[in-house]
Amino acid sequence: MVLSKTASQTDVSVHSTFASRYVRNSLPRFKMPEESIPKEAAYQIINDELMLDGNPRLNLASFVTTWMEPECDKLIMDAVNKNYVDMDEYPVTTELQNRCVNMIAHLFNAPLGDSETAVGVGTVGSSEAIMLAGLAFKRKWQNKRKAEGKPFDKPNIVTGANVQVCWEKFARYFEVELKEVKLREGYYVMDPAKAVEMVDENTICVAAILGSTLNGEFEDVKLLNDLLVEKNKETGWDTPIHADAASGGFIAPFLYPELEWDFRLPLVKSINVSGHKYGLVYAGIGWVIWRNKEDLPEELIFHINYLGADQPTFTLNFSKGSSQVIAQYYQLIRLGYEGYRNVMENCHENAMVLKRGLEKTGRFSIVSKDEGVPLVAFSLKDNKRHDEFEIAEMLRRFGWIVPAYTMPADAQHITVLRVVIREDFSRTLAERLVMDIEKVLHELDMLPAKVSAKLAMAEEEHGNNGTVKKTAIETQREITAYWKKYVTERKTNKNKIC
Repeated sequence: MVLSKTASQTDVSVHSTFASRYVRNSLPRFKMPEESIPKEAAYQIINDELMLDGNPRLNLASFVTTWMEPECDKLIMDAVNKNYVDMDEYPVTTELQNRCVNMIAHLFNAPLGDSETAVGVGTVGSSEAIMLAGLAFKRKWQNKRKAEGKPFDKPNIVTGANVQVCWEKFARYFEVELKEVKLREGYYVMDPAKAVEMVDENTICVAAILGSTLNGEFEDVKLLNDLLVEKNKETGWDTPIHADAASGGFIAPFLYPELEWDFRLPLVKSINVSGHKYGLVYAGIGWVIWRNKEDLPEELIFHINYLGADQPTFTLNFSKGSSQVIAQYYQLIRLGYEGYRNVMENCHENAMVLKRGLEKTGRFSIVSKDEGVPLVAFSLKDNKRHDEFEIAEMLRRFGWIVPAYTMPADAQHITVLRVVIREDFSRTLAERLVMDIEKVLHELDMLPAKVSAKLAMAEEEHGNNGTVKKTAIETQREITAYWKKYVTERKTNKNKIC
């Protein structure tokens, strides 16, 4: 006699994942489920949902590294369970971080003796690095003001309006006024002369950007330093400079070694750089380096011993993974100066390929500069019928994620598209992107200019009724606002569906 039994609902060993009950029911979204599910089912369900994410390699909006060598991937996975803050338990990892700090400090021409140790720390990213540098400037300024018997309750930082949002966060979180130099059409970085004009006795530092997020352009740190030296002599102040080299810190030393932006300039007291951008490491790792010990107030450094030994720490985060620190050291010794230079040269050449391809269409104005971060920022020469937001939306059909955005004040009427060229973006992909942009332009040319037509009709009606007609800039702003709202609503609706 043959014995048999019916498999129960809980006997999953005879079921494939897709034949099981776990894919028939919606998983809880807001509360932890009461019962466990098999590991295979959990993996498959999550993996399937993640397929709806964009492809990181085609995410041309991001500066963040999306590819590393398999050998480094293995090092990362081997160290994923190490908590970096346990310095006594993981002394080699701590040593690797210190080596990275010193290598980067020398790369930025820190004034160090042969046996002198650099002052710096690894962070989760440039946002944390900027917070730490800003705190050091604020504390130094406060200490000096207290010693002079002067008020110390109204510190400010001077920046360009093109700064990344982390500067706004620092100003708000740590109660520092942010004084921004406005932009203007055709000039999308901080004007050093205007920045120095805004400096006063309460300015804790001027922040210069080596690689603007908007168009990749390097700000003129050398000119800023020279102008500020003169103002300090006239006023008796000692206003310093922080170089925000999040994007450009691992580019300038290899592509533009003669460019003076770093510790070669006497007023540059600290520099931050993102290891997870052109440092060629996955997110999130950043670095902040100080010129010397005197630029980092001792009272900001904490000493703890409850993990086994005296451990000095100056971070906003406590526990964090060791993987990215190890990965940064791997890249520094694996590539060396020669390897980084080759990678950056390739990125720059591919950016030029893309730029020339876009120029050949005759439809775009290039907003970015050839010298700077390897990216291409561009605007339509004529956006009366269709605009940059429509192009960005339609490129997603081909898999490309290309951001469209408006410039900050006072250039907010300018809309641009931006393509960041990373290590894994080849010449073939650059050529393919141009082809797909040409297809999108052709499709848009065949479509009616919906928004523009409506706005034109409304403008004509207003004119016929005797009211003042809208200017071209006002009309363009309405078009831009409409498409920003349209794209935002599309994204919101997709999230609701998911």
